[in-house]
Amino acid sequence: MRAIKGVDFKGKTVIVRVDYNVPMESGKIVDDLRIRASVPTIEMLREGGAAKIILISHLGRPEGVTPELSLAPVVKVLDKLVSRVSFIDSVDSEAVREKVSAMKEGEVLLLENLRFYPGEEENSEEFAQGIIDVTGAEVFVQDGFAVVHRAHASTDAMARLLPAYAGLLVEREVEMLSKTISDPERPLVLIIGGSKVEDKSPLIEKFLGIADRILVGGKIAADGFKLDDPKVYVAEDFDTDMEGTKLDIGPVATAKFAEKLMDAKTVIWNGVLGKVEDPAYATASTIMAEVLGEKEDCLTVICGGDTTAFVEKTMEEHPRLKYGLISTGGGAALEFLLGKELPGLKVL
Repeated sequence: MRAIKGVDFKGKTVIVRVDYNVPMESGKIVDDLRIRASVPTIEMLREGGAAKIILISHLGRPEGVTPELSLAPVVKVLDKLVSRVSFIDSVDSEAVREKVSAMKEGEVLLLENLRFYPGEEENSEEFAQGIIDVTGAEVFVQDGFAVVHRAHASTDAMARLLPAYAGLLVEREVEMLSKTISDPERPLVLIIGGSKVEDKSPLIEKFLGIADRILVGGKIAADGFKLDDPKVYVAEDFDTDMEGTKLDIGPVATAKFAEKLMDAKTVIWNGVLGKVEDPAYATASTIMAEVLGEKEDCLTVICGGDTTAFVEKTMEEHPRLKYGLISTGGGAALEFLLGKELPGLKVL
């Protein structure tokens, strides 16, 4: 995979596909993990002498122009992290051309939500070329790992129209996820939670031949998931509400999870273990986050949107916790672990 390290960007206008598909409430960003994750690549390009840095992203699933899904709120957060960032509410207009022409060396410009335009999800070369033409982009950098499983204009077509490289975020995600599959330090433990058994069953099956242990909790376990394999442990007790609904794995299962992680050297955690939005049923997930975050001799990979958000929140309360990788990948990380071909990586 072609990556940006060692590439000469001096004097170049670089277009960077980031992933700013961040959760928002009332127009305010509630989790800036993906914004912060893009900073190292932006800083490397700036330090490498890139003349202008153009950022492109999507947000949500709009049907045409949807003002509440504008990327404008991102600029306030990003500008505090890297400075000299501006925004324009278009992607391929003459206004963009004029804005780019007026940019000073090292400045950053974020374009509007790509999914306001049908050409993005259609993987339209014409749409991609239109953005290239008005920005004057000479190089494309893919740094949105969470979108590389999509064949869209900003993940596939644009990478075929310009010299294309993986950014630091994409390179790190690929490196760390690859290591857990192809060359893990053992014992390797997979923790599976969440609610959708149809999503998680393929991952469990894939890792039966790779992992040393697989621990299953969350709604999957509560709904009666079973697998007759000695390396698989499914939670056996649960915390319930007044109606008897199983909303977290219980103390016996939590203790066994922790015990089976004691000697682990590599851990992949995908899926929370309970209804974590209610603190009463976040006990098991909190204990797992603390156990893993305090293991200094272990490579821990956290993946899946709910799990990463929960771990990030736990880290705010306990800054001492550290992990090998908190993946920004969501569905892309899951597909990568399953060995599926990802169009946004293949083109690189």
